[in-house]
Amino acid sequence: MSNILFSYDFQVVALGTMILAMSSAVVGCFSVYKGQSLIGDAIGHSTFPGIILAFMFFQSKNPILLTIGAIISGGLAYKIIQLIESNSKIKLDAALAIVLTGFFGFGLALKSYIQGHPQYSNISQSGLKGYIFGVAAFITKADVLIIAIFSIFVLVLVFIFYEELVISTFDKNYAKTIGINNKIIDLILLIMMITLISLGLKSVGAILISSFLLIPCICANQYSKNIKNVLFISMFVGAISSFLGSYFSSAIKGFSTGPMIILFMCFFTIFSMLFGKYGIFKRFIKL
Repeated sequence: MSNILFSYDFQVVALGTMILAMSSAVVGCFSVYKGQSLIGDAIGHSTFPGIILAFMFFQSKNPILLTIGAIISGGLAYKIIQLIESNSKIKLDAALAIVLTGFFGFGLALKSYIQGHPQYSNISQSGLKGYIFGVAAFITKADVLIIAIFSIFVLVLVFIFYEELVISTFDKNYAKTIGINNKIIDLILLIMMITLISLGLKSVGAILISSFLLIPCICANQYSKNIKNVLFISMFVGAISSFLGSYFSSAIKGFSTGPMIILFMCFFTIFSMLFGKYGIFKRFIKL
């Protein structure tokens, strides 16, 4: 099993998922504190039709083209959610459910359509289904490069707008009084979220990608109430979970990388909820 650590395929998969998990954990913390946890899940599912439409239009599986299609589809889904919530009596949770299932169902319908259509019979469609559950084992060096570039872009945005993000997240009224445009900050956060979700589709899939945004933050919250500490702890949880998930999925035949990463994230989070600084047992002892 030690040979796995020196395997080129393992190193590519581990590096790609670790970079993605760390950047997603940072953005996910702001999303969780804003109370937008389920929006990430809805956007993740809503990116699938964008991938299929990009494939149909360009007749190519170029990861950049598919990622652009996913970003456009995810952005459109978010806009529709906003329109439904602001122009009807439908509440946010119902709007999320409508858009999530509608977009994802549309993507599955398009996938079924191209499978039996002669126009696409001469074009390889292998791998498209993997965007539903993820195929991290097939991440290439080019995929890792794309993940790294966009992740650096996202982290640079977080660094530049860190103060505005923190203030707008925890006190919108105060942010407004000191001249911070909450709408612009929300847009920046949305752009970062959609970008990372679109990047993670190949490795984790549309169904599980929201876990990269949410679970590390929940785990980190069991150890600190300081936002900077939470960000670093969540990055560590994402990185170590990705490394272990990639390792054990390579070592044990039949285990997929994406689900294994999520399992480790869940394990660390449940353990932290029980034994962390602010965990259940600590509170029980104080009582």
